[in-house]
Amino acid sequence: MRVSIRVDASSQIGTGHFMRCLTLADALQQRGAQARIVSRNMPEHLRDMLAAKGHEFIRLVSRPREENSDRLSHAHWLGTSQHADAQDTVQVLSDQTWDWLVVDHYALDARWESALRQTAKNILVIDDIADRQHDCDVLLDQNFYADMDTRYAGKVPPHCQLLLGPRYALLREEFRQLRDQVKPRIGPVKRVLVFFGGVDADNYTACAIAALAGLTTPDLQVDVVIGAQHPFREELEFKCAEYGFSCYVQTHRMAELMAAADLAIGAGGSATWERCCLGLPCIVMAIAENQEQAAQDLATTGAIKFVAGKSEIAAAQLERIIAETRESEWINGASLSALHLVDGQGVNRVIGVIDGR
Repeated sequence: MRVSIRVDASSQIGTGHFMRCLTLADALQQRGAQARIVSRNMPEHLRDMLAAKGHEFIRLVSRPREENSDRLSHAHWLGTSQHADAQDTVQVLSDQTWDWLVVDHYALDARWESALRQTAKNILVIDDIADRQHDCDVLLDQNFYADMDTRYAGKVPPHCQLLLGPRYALLREEFRQLRDQVKPRIGPVKRVLVFFGGVDADNYTACAIAALAGLTTPDLQVDVVIGAQHPFREELEFKCAEYGFSCYVQTHRMAELMAAADLAIGAGGSATWERCCLGLPCIVMAIAENQEQAAQDLATTGAIKFVAGKSEIAAAQLERIIAETRESEWINGASLSALHLVDGQGVNRVIGVIDGR
């Protein structure tokens, strides 16, 4: 099977789209499939990651930045027009016919997808904001929404198969394996994990560190994870050393750290489902507008505690929320709810659909 994947990553986009596509590519590769990742924006350390895993990578040609006039809310992420991007992508995929094209990009919609029909037998779209039309055969939205059964009504073709909800969450193999070893958390919280994604351009991590530093609990262990491209990396490493916190940069031990923690503080997005798979309760701060509704809806299940974004909450307020949460019975209920939502088999379910079409 030959699969092409169109995805970008940058300080503006973040790395969540890339990581879930990488998870899918890895799983396909293990089953003998060939994957080619196509990108216009991709940091060097992520390109190195693809190379280390044996995936083919093609970077689209640089174009003069032009105004994207289609008015999609994330059109500026693309750096060019959908028409130009489609032309470039068709060119780099024209050497063979692809069984599947996977696209995970908020700045691309049905117009781009229709233009790429000539390159692939089937198209899989990964989306979670439901704000545009799609021309695809399968649509995957791994997020939990109160209205997830109707979010894509009228936005996909009648024949499109919808894979909705966290039972389809694309998680790496180590999360599924560790799930069998973790137990529901019962508190009190003795170890906290802080992670706000691979970029965290607005430095939510600093807010969480300041809040945790204000707690008068000497035996509390704190693990802080940041990406290699974090704009405040040196400052955060210094603060962690000052407070006796452990700081991990671009770690490969994320699943292990989540399994060891009793409570997480972090963003929404893909890491939500990693935490849930391992039964880790989380205080979630929305770091982007498109994370707010998903976090609010997920909070109704009891799996997370949602608080406002950093612009609306001070470290002192977050400190109070952490102090209240870490001693409460909410910890056990949240852990059980999280485990119920995600079983770690999502990538197998998605590949089952791909193989069956």
